[in-house]
Amino acid sequence: MKLEGKVAIVTGAGSGIGKAISLALSREGADVVTADIDIKSVKEVANEIRSLGHRAKPIKVDVSDSQEVGQLVEKTLNYFGKIDILVNSAGIDKLLPAEELTEADWDRMIAVNLKGTFLCNQAVGKQMIKQKGGKIVNIASTGSHRAGVGQAAYCASKGGVLLLTKVLAIEWIKYGINVNSVSPGTTMTPMVEKAIEEYPDLLEVRQKMIPSRRLNKPDDITRAVLFLTSPESDNIVGQDIIIDGGVCAATPGAAYALAVEPPWSE
Repeated sequence: MKLEGKVAIVTGAGSGIGKAISLALSREGADVVTADIDIKSVKEVANEIRSLGHRAKPIKVDVSDSQEVGQLVEKTLNYFGKIDILVNSAGIDKLLPAEELTEADWDRMIAVNLKGTFLCNQAVGKQMIKQKGGKIVNIASTGSHRAGVGQAAYCASKGGVLLLTKVLAIEWIKYGINVNSVSPGTTMTPMVEKAIEEYPDLLEVRQKMIPSRRLNKPDDITRAVLFLTSPESDNIVGQDIIIDGGVCAATPGAAYALAVEPPWSE
């Protein structure tokens, strides 16, 4: 196993992509701190990891609160003695036209998605500097690269994550810390599956806009994270891996044209 003996913190580990990453890291041999604001959910994930034969520690944390983030690091060190890997997967979104977006909505999305990512990077980074090494992966989004209708705060926050990643990468590589990011497109998580149940046509419309013709599966994301946390990525610094089936590779007009009439259709 590539990550045998490593200790990882995953935020947003209670569900969706964060949960999938936590389980993938454990399957590769890592012991995992499952961190989330929903303690019940991360306890369940931790139990699942233990069933795989690895250690896990569920910890409740609001990543937008510096005191709680500090306690997360302290508890991890008390339990495991070190931190080798940090994956920042905690994030929220709320679809609203910009003119209807309240100041409270804006502040909360910036606080969780951007400030929370910074606070976790900073707190864990200080420990990794002492250890002279580590791997950090920030979960950004295709919303870091292109506009999403009704996502002013979300895209602004995730765009910030992308550049924060690059800044920290060039500042910390001298300490042996690799900081990179992954930008998922729409991924089949329980939240997306619920939306498809409510709006049955959503899946077909989304797939038509994707050159590969399919939404991400959680494993599409976890494979990239496993690579960026493994020794194979030791000289990859400040890079972002977009996983979206080709949407960001196309011009905006081409992406929407695919939804109407693919050029290869008969």
